[in-house]
Amino acid sequence: MPDVIFPLDSTKKFEDQEKIGHNRWHPEIPPVAVVKPGDSFRVHCREWFDGAIVNDDSAEDILNAPLLTVHKLSGPFGIEGAKPGDLLVVDILDVGPIPQEDSGPLAGQGWGYTGIFSRNNGGGFLTDQFPDAYKAIWDFTGQVATSRHVPEVSYVGLIHPGLMGTAPSAELLARWNKREGDLIATDPNRVPPLALPPEAEHAVLGSLPASEFDRVASEAARTAPPRENGGNQDIKNLSKGTRIFYPVFVDGANLSLGDLHFSQGDGEITFCGAIEMGGFIDLRVDVIKGGMETYGVSENAIFMPGIVDPRYSEWIAFSGTSVTLDGKQHYLDSHLSYQRACLHAIDYLTKFGYSPEQAYLLLGSAPIEGRLSGVVDIPNSCSTVYIPTAIFEFDVRPSTAGPHKVNPGMGAPKSNNK
Repeated sequence: MPDVIFPLDSTKKFEDQEKIGHNRWHPEIPPVAVVKPGDSFRVHCREWFDGAIVNDDSAEDILNAPLLTVHKLSGPFGIEGAKPGDLLVVDILDVGPIPQEDSGPLAGQGWGYTGIFSRNNGGGFLTDQFPDAYKAIWDFTGQVATSRHVPEVSYVGLIHPGLMGTAPSAELLARWNKREGDLIATDPNRVPPLALPPEAEHAVLGSLPASEFDRVASEAARTAPPRENGGNQDIKNLSKGTRIFYPVFVDGANLSLGDLHFSQGDGEITFCGAIEMGGFIDLRVDVIKGGMETYGVSENAIFMPGIVDPRYSEWIAFSGTSVTLDGKQHYLDSHLSYQRACLHAIDYLTKFGYSPEQAYLLLGSAPIEGRLSGVVDIPNSCSTVYIPTAIFEFDVRPSTAGPHKVNPGMGAPKSNNK
């Protein structure tokens, strides 16, 4: 096993650990450790809410999820010799739940969760149709997840980090804050908001000196969106065996990561749509000197996916076009067409006895595939969502016999939007 350079004690809160991570992006957050190119190492990760979501049959914790506190990131990790303009090479050697802890109060100790966030606290991809908070708890048996809240399905986990990236330079951070602030100004009272501005309250900035805390906290970017540095991309295929190439913007690159997922569908559509957990990740790093210019990689990460995908071979797929539910035509709107494809899948699954919320939680957490199937045939974009048929304990295909009827059990816990 590689050396653990960022340990986490499951009996302590994130801010009370021996080494303190962070929950904002800023170039001045000091590295917690420095590694050399070619080094392999292990990092422990806490789930993104640090234990605020619990294993029970209520959704009150999802309704009141403390969004100002996220994400709880491990790092930054400095890479010796990395300079702005280089490419940082990151190999994911292994990733999994909290080792040797198969029960306990923290997600990752034998269980994880999926949440539908309420409109007034984050929202989601389909927040107009699902404005309230819901939750599903998933139990892990080896590589398989099952839920008392979404019966008669089981998923083979495609475990991955939802968030990984390098630190921004001061100039890049200023660009982020300017463009996102300009977007917010177009509709400052929108719910959910158009973007999340810097917020000093609940900022965690590692070992930054106290004398600099207020200034840095007022500048530091929130970790919710993906950006030029990678960040919260929520790409389910960044699994074991993946190689990622990140742009380097500061000396040492300052790599950070977290937000581990046991399983997730393309899009993580409920916003907390993956099966969230804490755990470990083993990494190896290297540096390509001058790689940003050499390969034209200046504002994006590129990656080579791992080779441990669950072996699902049969799918049932649903299409959607860029027409709203009330019949308004949009021009090649792929975001809308993917929404419609997901809604068609949800409607279909309700015919088997699932509630719409159970079906929505399923689409967020199962290893579905989302595709842009047509983006040139004006005026309609066509998107599709593929669901592996083997995740169901029954035949989910249309037939002359009619749909199997699932016993929905207790259903997904609900808390009304406030």
